[in-house]
Amino acid sequence: MLDSTRIPDSMRAAVIRRERYGEPDGAFLIERVPVPVVGPGQVLLEVMAAGVNYNGIWAARGEPVDVIAARTRRGATETYHTAGSDAAGIVRAVGPGVTRVAIGDEVVVSCGQYPARAGNEAVDAMSTASAEIWGYETNHGAFAEYSLVYEYQCHAKPASLSWEQAACFLLTAATAYHQLRGWPPHVVEAGDPVLIWGGAGGLGSAAIQIVRHFGGLPVAVVSSDARAEYCRQLGAVVLNRRGFGHWGPPPDPREKAAWESWMSEVRRFGIAIWDVLGARRAPRIVLEHPGSDTMATSLYVCASDGMVVTCGATSGYTVSVDVRFLWMRQKRLQGSHFASIAECDALMDLVASRAVKPCLARIFEFDEIGYAHRLMAANDHPPGNVVIRIGLGSHSPHR
Repeated sequence: MLDSTRIPDSMRAAVIRRERYGEPDGAFLIERVPVPVVGPGQVLLEVMAAGVNYNGIWAARGEPVDVIAARTRRGATETYHTAGSDAAGIVRAVGPGVTRVAIGDEVVVSCGQYPARAGNEAVDAMSTASAEIWGYETNHGAFAEYSLVYEYQCHAKPASLSWEQAACFLLTAATAYHQLRGWPPHVVEAGDPVLIWGGAGGLGSAAIQIVRHFGGLPVAVVSSDARAEYCRQLGAVVLNRRGFGHWGPPPDPREKAAWESWMSEVRRFGIAIWDVLGARRAPRIVLEHPGSDTMATSLYVCASDGMVVTCGATSGYTVSVDVRFLWMRQKRLQGSHFASIAECDALMDLVASRAVKPCLARIFEFDEIGYAHRLMAANDHPPGNVVIRIGLGSHSPHR
C-alpha cells in the first residue's frame, strides 16, 4: 500500500562505495539512488532525522568488515551502502502483512533486524544467528530521504520529542539497557555501583540515567574536565582516565618490573573508584565498549561475582587479560549486542516518561554527514548524541 503522496523513483542518499573506503569525510557522498522497494512485512520511511553512531565509521573505512563485499557474497546486487542505524520519520508505504503501523504514523526506528521469523513475528533476540544491524550489516539505512525497515523496528515517536531528539538515542540507549538489564542475575539494582566507560558518549549518557533510574550508583570514566561536569549533571560520580598511565594489555608477569608497575596503576584506579563512591566497594557491573585499552582493567576492578559486559571495541578488538582475576574471583565476562524488541519498548517507555533523556548534543545538516563521523572518530564531538537533519519536517525549535 502506498501513500497518496507520490513516492519518487529516486532519492538523495549519503552513500559509501568500495572505491571510496577510508576516513568518513571522504567516504560519504550524497548521490541519487533508487528508492527501495517495499516487501512483505516492510515499511518505507521518510526520514526526518538520523543519528550518528560508530558503525558509520566502520562502514566508511570498510573495516573491520567490508559490508558491501559481505552482502555481495550473499547475492546482493547493489554496489553502494547507505549507512545509518538510528532514525525518526513518517511511514509513507507499507508492504503486505503490515498491521502494526499505518501510513502517516510518526515513528522511531530501532536497528535490530531478525530475518529468522515465523510469519510476521520477529525472533526477539540479537543472539539468533540471522540477527543483523540495520544500516550496517543491511543496506538502506537512515542517511537517505527514504529508508526501508521492518514494521517490528517501528516504535511510536513520543510527542514531547523533536524529530532530532527522537532520532538520536535508540541504538545507544537500548544497547545500554540490554547490558544493564538483560543478563540476570547481573541486572542493576538499588545500591549497585556500576562503572561506565565513556560516560559522556551516547552509550554512557544513557547508561548513567538507566543506572540511576533503577537505584544504582553510576561511576563514569571520562577524558576531560568538561565531560566530567556533563556526567555529574546526569547524576554520576566521575573518574578522569587521563590521570592514569597503564592503559592497554598487561605485560607478561615474568617481566617483574613492568608487571608490578602496571599492577600498581590498576590498583590505584581501583582505589580511585572507592574514593569517588565514598566506600570500599567495587563495581558489581562494568559497562565495557573500548576493548583493548580497558578490558584488563575492567576485569581487575570488577567486584568478585560481578560482571564485565561488553558491546564493542572502539580501541581495538584483540584483548589480553589475566584470567586469574576471572576464575579465582568468579567474575563473569559477557558479550552483549544491541537489544530485544521488548527491551526497546521498555526503553521507549522510560524516554516517553522522561526518566531517560535523549541527550542531543549537536545537529548537523545532510551534507555534513562525513564531517560529523570524522569528529566522532577523533572523539572530538560534544558530549551526548549527534544527529543529522534530513527531511523537510525536521526543522525544530530544539536545535
